[in-house]
Amino acid sequence: MSSFQALATAVAAQVGTGNIAGAATAIAAGGPGAIFWMWLSAFFGMATNYSEAVLAQRYKTTNERGETVGGPAYYIRAAFTGTFGKLLAAFFSVAIILALGFMGNMVQSNSIGAAFSTAFGLSPVLVGIVVAVISAAIFLGGAKRIAWVMEKLVPLMALLYVGGCLVIIFANITALPGAFKTIFVMAFDPQSAGGGALGITVREAMRYGVARGLFSNEAGMGSTPHAHALAKVDHPDDQGMMAMMGVFIDTFVVLTCTALVIVITGVWNCGSTGTELAQIAFDTVFGSFGNIYIAVCLFFFAFSTIIGWYFFGEANVKALFGAKYVKIYAAVVVVFIVIGSGLKVNLVWNMSDMFNGLMVLPNLIGLLALSGVVVAIAKSKKD
Repeated sequence: MSSFQALATAVAAQVGTGNIAGAATAIAAGGPGAIFWMWLSAFFGMATNYSEAVLAQRYKTTNERGETVGGPAYYIRAAFTGTFGKLLAAFFSVAIILALGFMGNMVQSNSIGAAFSTAFGLSPVLVGIVVAVISAAIFLGGAKRIAWVMEKLVPLMALLYVGGCLVIIFANITALPGAFKTIFVMAFDPQSAGGGALGITVREAMRYGVARGLFSNEAGMGSTPHAHALAKVDHPDDQGMMAMMGVFIDTFVVLTCTALVIVITGVWNCGSTGTELAQIAFDTVFGSFGNIYIAVCLFFFAFSTIIGWYFFGEANVKALFGAKYVKIYAAVVVVFIVIGSGLKVNLVWNMSDMFNGLMVLPNLIGLLALSGVVVAIAKSKKD
């Protein structure tokens, strides 16, 4: 992959339902103050993502087919030689396959199904089947087809969604200062902004902000390094800087647009949550077309994330079992995409949060153990 293709694949995974449904869920449950904690976690997450990409470049290798492979499983084994390193790497690989390939992709298909059900009255399961079929066609094309699709899809979907958000923001421009004030006040004192009546506390704002922020930008989770490892660059630091851009685009641009639209239109405490809340916010300016607009944008976001997360899981299937089991993995992912489309939204989000936590721990242990290597690589670039 080129450096841009690697970034596009990483951003495709980062910019997904977390930027629409995830942000809306966080605001509904934790109040607008949750957005502040998303920003804060993303600020530190940029450094974490830099380290992940640098180490992925440093410890990438080739498999039995001559394909370039890399990611946390490889730098964890480099950090801890012997049985412990192998077990920790294997634990990470199993966790990411479950968290993203299976549970995470259920969240994506669930959000697509919910959006299309609201906008067009279609059966969520039927929508899930269509998404699964299209995904399978791309899965079978391997890394090159995935990179080609992401390179074309990511810029298009980002421009489409951000453009719609800017229309709503400018239509309510006089309320913009108040929206920022609400976000900062409710991050530390929800009751003074009326959150106390809804049972919102600082703890809930932090909890949902950090959880949904992590789900959105994936910094520290160990997912995006699989894409950055494949980039052809002159120095690992080059791709590390690209990785930081991914977090910035995801959280400080796309997710912030969603947050401002929901807060600025005043619908954040209407009782709805998830995709439906975002659709209500868009309806205030676009009318009934807002439902359709969000459904189309969410399809692009979630579909690109499905492809990216499948790819990350595939890399770990190869690391654990070898390339011959990839087709079995792809078939299971397709089944989970269909199943996820018909489940309750809170169930799939809670399952995803749980498995995300499992994959973060071994990755962070590896990052901490190799922090000296990251510093040395960054210094060598400056020298």
